[in-house]
Amino acid sequence: MSTIDRVFGQIVRRQSRRKQTVRIAAIGIGAAAIVVGTHYVTVKPGDSLSTIAARACGNASDWTGIYEQNSKLIGNNPDLILPGQHLAFKCNAAAIHTALAAAVPATSNQHASSGTQAPSGSFQACVIARESGGDPNVMNASGHYGLYQFSASTWAAYGGSAADFGHASVAEQNQVFANAMSTPGGANNWAPYDGC
Repeated sequence: MSTIDRVFGQIVRRQSRRKQTVRIAAIGIGAAAIVVGTHYVTVKPGDSLSTIAARACGNASDWTGIYEQNSKLIGNNPDLILPGQHLAFKCNAAAIHTALAAAVPATSNQHASSGTQAPSGSFQACVIARESGGDPNVMNASGHYGLYQFSASTWAAYGGSAADFGHASVAEQNQVFANAMSTPGGANNWAPYDGC
């Protein structure tokens, strides 16, 4: 093999390695961009989707996209996020569906059974955070139970089944809370104690 062939072979191999290095670097940069672009947030007591959006994305109205990207975890009520929930979202996808922002608050804060305006879901989330920390099964030493820490008498007074007290579903607990909130002064079961 001549010297020229050997040198030419080395140049070709170097160029090939440079292309691979550039390709690997580009893939690494792309992966880093994906990691940086995705936010991972653990919900803390007092958080709302709009406060999380303001902190992470710089715009509180981006909460609609955060909700959409986490709706399976959060459920049907974007006002009801619980401490300890882990949200993952990208800010650039955050404000895609602005119709959601207009539609959800108008329907989620109404109680059709009474026609009265209920406190916002943030009141409900505040009560849950302060009373149970989001644990629907907690029973405290004084016999108060669940997400909202109902006493047995309050539970029964607002339509809760006595047989279910201590092991009711989240849906039933939410319904009893909604029943309480639809009565005049219903919030007084929690507001003076929780500061919500």
